[in-house]
Amino acid sequence: MTPAVAGVASTGATTAPGTAAAPLAGLRFAAKDNIDVAGVPTTAACPAFAYVPAEHATVIQRLLDAGAALAGKTNLDQFACGLNGSRSPYGAVPNSFDARYVSGGSSSGSAYVVATGACDFALGTDTAGSGRVPAGLNNIVGLKPSKGLISAHGVVPAAQSVDCVSILARTVATAVSVLQVALGYDPRDPYSRELAMATDALPAAFRFGVPAQLEFFGDTLAQTAFDDAIARLAKLGGIPVPVDYTPLAEAASLLYESALVAERYAAVRDFFDARTETVIEPVRSILAAGKDYDAAQVFQAQHRLRALGQQAAAMWRGIDVLCVPTAPTHCTLEAMARDPVQRNRELGQYTNFVNLLDYAALSVPACIRPDGLPFGITLIGQAGSDWQLADLGQRFHHDTGLTQGATGAALPAPRPVAALQPSPATHLALVAVGAHLSGLPLNGQLTERGAVLAQRTTTAPHYRLYALPGTVPPKPGLQRVAADGAAIEVEVWQVPLQAVGSFLALVPAPLALGSVELADGRWEHGFVCEGHALAAALDITAFGGWRAYVATL
Repeated sequence: MTPAVAGVASTGATTAPGTAAAPLAGLRFAAKDNIDVAGVPTTAACPAFAYVPAEHATVIQRLLDAGAALAGKTNLDQFACGLNGSRSPYGAVPNSFDARYVSGGSSSGSAYVVATGACDFALGTDTAGSGRVPAGLNNIVGLKPSKGLISAHGVVPAAQSVDCVSILARTVATAVSVLQVALGYDPRDPYSRELAMATDALPAAFRFGVPAQLEFFGDTLAQTAFDDAIARLAKLGGIPVPVDYTPLAEAASLLYESALVAERYAAVRDFFDARTETVIEPVRSILAAGKDYDAAQVFQAQHRLRALGQQAAAMWRGIDVLCVPTAPTHCTLEAMARDPVQRNRELGQYTNFVNLLDYAALSVPACIRPDGLPFGITLIGQAGSDWQLADLGQRFHHDTGLTQGATGAALPAPRPVAALQPSPATHLALVAVGAHLSGLPLNGQLTERGAVLAQRTTTAPHYRLYALPGTVPPKPGLQRVAADGAAIEVEVWQVPLQAVGSFLALVPAPLALGSVELADGRWEHGFVCEGHALAAALDITAFGGWRAYVATL
């Protein structure tokens, strides 16, 4: 076993791939070793704590049922207590780009196996940034869902009221596919909940908050990379809005610097009190600090957190999403060993507040810095904004032109977030009149690009329809006329913007993209025909549409 290199804490949990019809069939994944896999020891990176669970964690079972194949378990910062990936008796997990640097944690091994291509995705956990920081430091995606969206039943708690199971992947599309099957209410998790999810895409001119007080701890390369990321978001239609980071920063400090740290101690209290000497430093000191607070102090800290949440709530009236650096700097393993508490605190500069204030977050790669190290940003939204974040995050990630993780492989084509309603920010409405109608020969050119049928309707009564001679498969031509027009049957399809170019390349002359007036008075893009091609065409307007005409052939 070489966890410092491979990030693997235990293996042998391989399952057969699912059937081809299963949504995750053909994908291999790994699980952080604080998530139960039946018959495989769960260690939480503490050998003395190890136990062998009799059943899978809920999230593991759901992924297996969806056809994913479990390859093994991964190393982590002990008891998920750290953001750097070096706090493990199994060894430090190195950065996938430069082994002298930390991988980020606590989901260190999960990030490493994804970044290097050993697995298609991996599960981590995220209490204070553990599913985001390693993603940002390894050029991969880290999806930190809204609290309670994925069941934490069968997960060793870190701070149970704010723990989230996170998803690490090389693309947003893969992370979204995993989230779609992993989410769901589970009464065995006391913090699981049925959450209303936003299904509208962010506005085309979305407002994104940027902390007015930014700290990069002297890392000018990270600062430049973040400035470039802000410019890229603006290019995608975003409007940057400075926001006061003070209440968020204070909320973040409460996780370790107030009585809230008692929840970390409570999570492993019986074991810790009996076997304190088996817990490594500085994890031991962090957990032990939780013993120093009384119940009244815990309530005081909770009240202060609620007050800070009320202050932060005002921020959302002026923004649609918040953008922060995933991590403000990189850190070598040597520097981390010299000052583990301060260096770890720096990595969490922009992460600790997210779960405490009940936000969703998505870390996406932004660039490879001039020194060869990755830099990422995190998009943060209110609870239930997961699909919105995924859509914007995917657009941003693919606009960078980066390759996947540390593999060097090009990004695949983006995929629309199926749970979102199409909007002008994400889709082009296209009027189909002929062979692209549902069930007709060319409809697959739309569906294979992720287009969805939005409406069956007719044109305004100002058109004539013709059967074009010599076209294969047969195609009609639509022409707007000044008189003697009729309403023609059409369908309105929503085509993902990223697929529009490849679709239009398939449209042959004399057909062209123009504007079509619909029965309700709307004008949408649609197929029209050049006038010269209609001279020898058969007028089929009386049929009311192409489908009715084809039925007579």
